[in-house]
Amino acid sequence: MAQKQQNYSFALSVMFIVSFLLGFITTMNNSMINFCKWAFELDQMQGQLVNTAFYGAYVLSIPLAILMNKLGYKRTLVLGLFVIAFGFILNYFAIGIFKGTDKIYWAFLSCMFVVAIGIVFLQLVMNPYVKALGTVETSASRMTLNQSLNSLATTLAPMFVSILIVSNNKSAGLPPTVDDALGIQNPFIFLGLFTLLLGGILLMLKLPSIKEEEQVSSDGKAQQFHKSIFKYPHIFLGALGIFCYMGVEIGIPSFLPQRMEGLGLTSAILIPGFISDFFTFLGMNMNEATSILVLYWFGMLVGRACGSFVLGKYDSKKVLLAALAISALCVALSLLTTGAIAVWLLILTGLFHSIMWPCIFNLGLEELGPHTKAASGIINTGVIGAALLMPIMGQIEKTAGLTVVFCCLFIYYAYIMWFTVKGSQIRLK
Repeated sequence: MAQKQQNYSFALSVMFIVSFLLGFITTMNNSMINFCKWAFELDQMQGQLVNTAFYGAYVLSIPLAILMNKLGYKRTLVLGLFVIAFGFILNYFAIGIFKGTDKIYWAFLSCMFVVAIGIVFLQLVMNPYVKALGTVETSASRMTLNQSLNSLATTLAPMFVSILIVSNNKSAGLPPTVDDALGIQNPFIFLGLFTLLLGGILLMLKLPSIKEEEQVSSDGKAQQFHKSIFKYPHIFLGALGIFCYMGVEIGIPSFLPQRMEGLGLTSAILIPGFISDFFTFLGMNMNEATSILVLYWFGMLVGRACGSFVLGKYDSKKVLLAALAISALCVALSLLTTGAIAVWLLILTGLFHSIMWPCIFNLGLEELGPHTKAASGIINTGVIGAALLMPIMGQIEKTAGLTVVFCCLFIYYAYIMWFTVKGSQIRLK
């Protein structure tokens, strides 16, 4: 038994590395929206297609989960890393081939879709595997701790984009050139080769095998499970919860730069001098609105680091409800104020969004045993919320204005609250 626990510790360490990579690539993609709009000369809705191409891959979650059920956790993990590497390397060559043509942006989006398929594989493995590597009582805390590494990556990713892609390729006040669009090639080939190496290393490592059908309840008794996954409606309601969650987690950083520009603010004005000077020293362009996003994702990092402790002490449903209420209040107050305070209130939501994903996902995966892998695929389809909601919100901004876009967030918050209180409790015995 002691040996098994030791293996779990090693496996969790591996999942922490994977979580970091997953968060880095996902946030890097979101942070590139403004740069892509500039480099490829796009409008707001076209720029949001970066999210559509990336998160649209989550529509494949169910068939990929079926494949994971056959391959097991380790082989699915390695396959996901190899697919990510292939997508980045393919992007390097595709952008070079289509440079100077109107197909270059579509080539970029297609390759990012391939990268996203690999991300789906990692997402499918990470959540149920981390949940299974320990006791039921500490699963939410364990998943939040894992997400802390994800948040560290999401904090670093905007800096990576700003320093290696934006600042090195975007000249203030000058129109974009072909060379600007090509500026993503070298960072992408580096990520591709790194991921390829990581996949090769994990292929040679031994990870413990988890059999969900052997799980026991908190009282030590063997659990009985329905034969059909459709007997567990909380799975599907949880998927819709993740769908709505993506609207708030990705929606705020996607439209925060536009909010800043509308208020006539820049990152240099909002960020204290010594911190701004430090970021400038690193190579970030503090006149870019997107540079402020590093603080939103840093709030996610702090929230998840603290959340792992909080969720280990308090009921996850109560913590989730409190986070939802405070986040909604921050958005409401930001719409009623102007100037720097309006922006800081939106940045503050990252602190409370931080614990929502693991809590919602954990509620959707409760008491499933052998259905855990398939349920993970179903719940992961909810991530397409970022693919569908971002272009819709981009169109809303274009026709009705940015205020209406932020009002959409209250709908998402309301559903997640309902799921937490009622939807997650539905069980057919």
